[in-house]
Amino acid sequence: MKINRLLPAGILALLLSLSLTGFSQGKTEVKGPQFTFDKPNHDYGTAFVDEMPETKLDIRFSNTGNEPLILSGVRACCGTRVTEWPREPIMPGEEGVIKIEFRLAPRAQRISRTVTASYNNSQQPTVVYRILGQIVNRE
Repeated sequence: MKINRLLPAGILALLLSLSLTGFSQGKTEVKGPQFTFDKPNHDYGTAFVDEMPETKLDIRFSNTGNEPLILSGVRACCGTRVTEWPREPIMPGEEGVIKIEFRLAPRAQRISRTVTASYNNSQQPTVVYRILGQIVNRE
């Protein structure tokens, strides 16, 4: 019978110790380089065939980590071409730009492209940027 009375007190003590451990650790510092896009994707929304959107993009990103970010490669899918990307290290707090271009046929279609950047972070070595939208005919 003593176990039944002690069980709630033990659970309470465990929860209290776990919550205090979380408070004592506080904010954890990001270690290593951290690739952060200025915005998570580019959404063209809905556009008409006779008003095709610009198909050249500058994808901006920054290093929000505490060590230099070094891109080892940038690739794109579906007829998207990477025309330029930084070859030099991006220092903490600095920004970089990946330039891409692609073609769109003048017809109704869904836009769904990705650009993948690989960099020197062992926890998350790649990041993906999405390009979305819809091209429709006028009615």
